[in-house]
Amino acid sequence: MTIDTEPLKSVSDIERTTLMTSLPGRIATMFGGRRWRSLAPLAVLIVLCVLIAIANPNFIELRNLVRLANSAAVPLTLAMGLTFIILMGSIDLSIEGTLAVSAMVVVLLATNDSNGNDYGWLAVLAAIAAGITMGLVSGLVQTMLRIPSFMATLGMWFIGLGLSVYMLAGSAIRLNDASIRDLALTRFLGLPLAVWVATGAFLLAATIQYHTRLGRHILAIGGDEDVAKLSGVNVTRVRITAFALAGLFFGVAGVLAAAQLGQSHAVIGDGRLFAAVTAVVVGGTALTGGEGGVVNTLIGVLIVTVLANGMILLGISPYIQQTVQGLMIIAAVALSLDRVRLRIVK
Repeated sequence: MTIDTEPLKSVSDIERTTLMTSLPGRIATMFGGRRWRSLAPLAVLIVLCVLIAIANPNFIELRNLVRLANSAAVPLTLAMGLTFIILMGSIDLSIEGTLAVSAMVVVLLATNDSNGNDYGWLAVLAAIAAGITMGLVSGLVQTMLRIPSFMATLGMWFIGLGLSVYMLAGSAIRLNDASIRDLALTRFLGLPLAVWVATGAFLLAATIQYHTRLGRHILAIGGDEDVAKLSGVNVTRVRITAFALAGLFFGVAGVLAAAQLGQSHAVIGDGRLFAAVTAVVVGGTALTGGEGGVVNTLIGVLIVTVLANGMILLGISPYIQQTVQGLMIIAAVALSLDRVRLRIVK
């Protein structure tokens, strides 16, 4: 009797072969795999700009470009904070609640039409501190109580909205402090100050990710938390710090939103969560963590902003715009996932 001594393929080898021979695997191989995925967002942004400019030349007018930059200021600032959380493989759903609290604090403490407060830029510092506190609490709840970040931050979202509704008595309160309103109304080198603040937020985020131990540890946790622990990373401390850092960016975004609108109300953050998550994912940062970064997110914010602006210029219905945005985030997630490495999807 002859025994076939050819070694059997392992289950992982079979799975890998099956995945690679599937249509997504062949497409990834055709375009260079991971390298293609890293360059795809930039390519999409360039193609998108060219197509919209051809369809409507008004797109490249200076006035419209300034409008684009201004509308991207708040989403970019929010997305910078969210990027650090997603890089860890977690999620932060508290964006709208934190932004509402920060906007509420700055309006109520600065000159307004509801009370006699006039704390000027101390109100801005208090609003940012409120954002950091919200993020810190989210981090503590997630790590100390061992509650998944999805549920911990979902709770903080509604806590923030509840506080905002209570403190504003369910109404909109105007921001009358001229110096804070200047963030939206005053221009420097042709751009509103809010754009420069958002640029500063991006530079701060890039410095933290690429030039600090915290940034390296966040990436390490997202790549493989067990390996990070074995390497001496204090995972609990890094997670808490990352959530507090995200709260800082959310707080700054709350101040910018209040300055742009000239008021604060309970739903000032409406839709901001979807926009931020879309920007991060479209930019190429993987929801599974450990891959991507703030530069990817910058490109993602520009893609989302350019697409929205282009659809308005082309007269596309708002309902169709929402459909396009939904399809875009599904496509972005599909392209960003490494199907060879990701064997199980839950």
